[in-house]
Amino acid sequence: MNDGDIGFEVLATAAYKGERVAARRLAGRSQLPESDALLQVLTQAAGAQGLPHLLAERSALRQRDEQRRVAKIEEKAQQLALRKQRMQPSAESWRGWFDGSAHPNPGQIGIGALLCGPAGERIEISRRSGHGNSGEAEYMALTALLEAAAQAGAQGLVVYGDSQVVVNDVNLSTQAIAAGGGAKGLEAHRARVVELMESMGTVSLRWVPRHRNGDADRLSQQAIDRTVCADRLGAASDF
Repeated sequence: MNDGDIGFEVLATAAYKGERVAARRLAGRSQLPESDALLQVLTQAAGAQGLPHLLAERSALRQRDEQRRVAKIEEKAQQLALRKQRMQPSAESWRGWFDGSAHPNPGQIGIGALLCGPAGERIEISRRSGHGNSGEAEYMALTALLEAAAQAGAQGLVVYGDSQVVVNDVNLSTQAIAAGGGAKGLEAHRARVVELMESMGTVSLRWVPRHRNGDADRLSQQAIDRTVCADRLGAASDF
């Protein structure tokens, strides 16, 4: 095949970006069709080996690049599948959700938690828990859930909460805590939670967005609503 028989599409696919730019500039200066200008640029780049050799070499490079790209995509897909598999609790695991609310913040605390077992066990927690801020409320809800799980003999517990502050705080490494990391003012709550988790063996704490923590949120809000109603009834009885 003569160089002149090589189509523009083949040339454009083989050319590097700089070569395509050089061809456009050459076409503009010489009033050549862009295909002819690109042919000249690539022929010069091919040198003594010739244009067919250059095209074959670059085609092989593109194939290798595509193979590497496909391999990376497959590797990422496999890693994602393994991650999802690890994140999925087994059929024998207990699962729990927690949420704490402070109205206002700081204010009256309401905690909510739901604990579900592999044999259909279902334990709901919804109660007032004094006065404090939202971080304390979340920790109190988690503590109540873990205490209920320990009492129920829960094994392989996976706990979900929508508080990034609490989840990240509990999951901090010992070294990070020793270096002064962790949520300030919540140290005693963290110590109690860690103590409970260690006493139960394998416990995993994971963050979920709020819309996936609906039951625990509902239970915590119910506790707050009962508090508001009780306060209103108490105020009415004073008259």
